[in-house]
This record gives sequence, structure tokens and C-alpha cells, in this order.
Amino acid sequence: MEKIIKITREKSQFYLVWLSSGEKLRVSEDTLVRYRLLKDQEISPEQIEEIKNAGSYDVGLQLSLHYLSYQLRTKKEIRDYLKDKEIPQRDREKIIHQLQEMQLLDDYVYSESYVRTIMKTSDKGPKQVEQQLKKKGVEEEAILHGLSVYTEVEQRTIASKAAEKSMRRYRDKSFKDAVQKTKLHLIQKGFSKDIIEQVMTELAFEKDEEQEAEQLQKQGDKLWEKHRNLEPRKRSLKLKQALYQRGFDFDLIAQFVSEKELENDEE
Repeated sequence: MEKIIKITREKSQFYLVWLSSGEKLRVSEDTLVRYRLLKDQEISPEQIEEIKNAGSYDVGLQLSLHYLSYQLRTKKEIRDYLKDKEIPQRDREKIIHQLQEMQLLDDYVYSESYVRTIMKTSDKGPKQVEQQLKKKGVEEEAILHGLSVYTEVEQRTIASKAAEKSMRRYRDKSFKDAVQKTKLHLIQKGFSKDIIEQVMTELAFEKDEEQEAEQLQKQGDKLWEKHRNLEPRKRSLKLKQALYQRGFDFDLIAQFVSEKELENDEE
């Protein structure tokens, strides 16, 4: 038989039961009351084992409830959390089941809530949202349930805002390059090609000829300086290739290169 030397409360909602052998049992208040644990009480090895089992489940359940009090969680997140807290596997699954019975853990509810939050607070498309839900361990059917609220209308609205922002970000590029980079940006955000084409068509971005000429001049001047010491024919070819790859019209490029060569000859 062992004896309870003392019972102390931790900073959290749990208690430590100190045994005469030096062992400590971490228990919840429910376990403390249920087994009527008191200082100087004698306790058998069988009782200790029973309290350990009950204590592990109660502690795990209380930890989970506290963890859930901040926000919704997935089943995988709860499992991982309990594993980190060293709650045994058998108790982890019992706790998951109990939380589901209490309607505090539901991946379908989580998925829908997550998608609605993403729609309100970010510019992520459905594919990126799906990937994030998979990382959180949400099953396929629950993911599809959540994504059902992300309608095509919502996708176009969010993708349009992202496209406009992207075009502003790339205003120092050629118009063609800015459009290509914007489409790539939307793909990376998780929007489908169909939605992207619809959005780009609806927005009907137009080339600003003055801005295009200005950017060609800026980028062309930098390239000219970079290749200034090359043989004239090779230098001209390098400039034309580089500017064409950056999306500028060939006629404008040819005009720019001719002017630069003329300026160089006059120096």
C-alpha cells in the first residue's frame, strides 16, 4: 500500500497527488472528487492504476475543452495536441468520440467555417483552401462540403480584387508581362483557369501607351548599360531579345534600339 503525502494544485485546473513512493499522479478535479482522494489516505496499487487511467482521460478531456475554447479545431488537430500532451492513444480516441458526442468537434462544421473565414479575410482561391484543409487532416467529403459555399460568384469577386491589386503591383512591367504575371499569380492563389479568364475578360485591362513607352525606356537603358561594351550587332540583338522576352512590342523595341545606336554614334 502507498500513502498520499500531499495534494497540490497546478497553475492550470489540474492537481498533483504526491505518493509516498515519490510518484506523482496528475488528475482533474473530477477525478479527485470521484475517488475521494485526501492527504494521508492509503491507496493500493490497483487503485493507483485505475486513477491513472481515469486521470489520463479526464486530464485529456479538460485540455481539449480548453484548446477548443479559443477556436474550432479538426479531429487531427485534437489528436496531435493530445499526443503532444502525452495522453495515451486509447484515451485520445475516447476523447475524440466524447467531443463529437458533445457536438464540439465536427470536421464538416470546421470546413465550412474555415472556408467562410478565408473568403472574408484573404484572396485565396478554392484549390489553395483545399490544400490547407488537407494539411489540417480534414477528410475529402468534409472539404467538399466546405468548398460548396465558395460559389463561382464569390470566386470571381475575390479573384477580380486580386487581379486588380496584382496589375498595380506589376505596373513597372510591360503590359503583356503584367497580364501574364497576374494570371500566374491567380493560379498560385488557387483559382481555376476558367475563373481567371472570365475575370481578366470582365476587367478588360487596357494598355497605357505612355506608361508602356516609359517602362521600355527605363528597362532598355539599363540593358544598354549592361551590354554597352559588346560589339554593336551583338549588343543590338541582346537588347531586342531581352526586351521582347519582357513583353514589349517588337516595333517599339526596334525604334528604341535604333535611337540608342544613333545616340551612341553621335557621342
